[in-house]
Amino acid sequence: MRFLSLGMLIMLGLFGMVVSLPVAHLHAQNSDVPKPLFQTAFTLRSSAVMDGGQLPKEYTGDGASATLPLEWGGAPTGTTRYAVIMHHIDRESKTKCYWILFNIPGDVTNLPQNVTSVGVLGNNSITGAIGYAPPHSKGPGPKTYVYTVYALSSPAQVDGISSNVTRDVLLAAMHDHILDTAELHVVYTRFTMPL
Repeated sequence: MRFLSLGMLIMLGLFGMVVSLPVAHLHAQNSDVPKPLFQTAFTLRSSAVMDGGQLPKEYTGDGASATLPLEWGGAPTGTTRYAVIMHHIDRESKTKCYWILFNIPGDVTNLPQNVTSVGVLGNNSITGAIGYAPPHSKGPGPKTYVYTVYALSSPAQVDGISSNVTRDVLLAAMHDHILDTAELHVVYTRFTMPL
């Protein structure tokens, strides 16, 4: 019994040594051990404002009416085009669209302030015209505006001219080609001087 007990102790000791080996060593010794998969999330950011931050006046109708500089990363494999939409949902649950830019080439990962000559502009619902409509935040209290970048597997095929490309039209055209999306939320509060 003592011999068997000693043998068992030796076996347990060896087993403990194996168990205590670093994971990296086990991976090096056994290629069948699955390695962790590190996937970068698709993200959207701006150098001018953090997610959830106050939109600087420069990018509103109370300032220079500039478009916000944007950059994104971590797009999924197979992305060939991007689209960007800026919208706001008002107190009546109506969606207002301020900016549409689509068919952005897949090798573009940022848009500078007041971007031009990149992608195709769509029709905003504020002025009913092509291009960026800066927010004015009418009414009291802060308003949240959402920038969304869409990673697409192929260009958005839309009928007609750019002035016909509203948010709903573009979303329908992209529906079966969206690989992933990322959002940036900004807040703007229009301060008015008391009378």
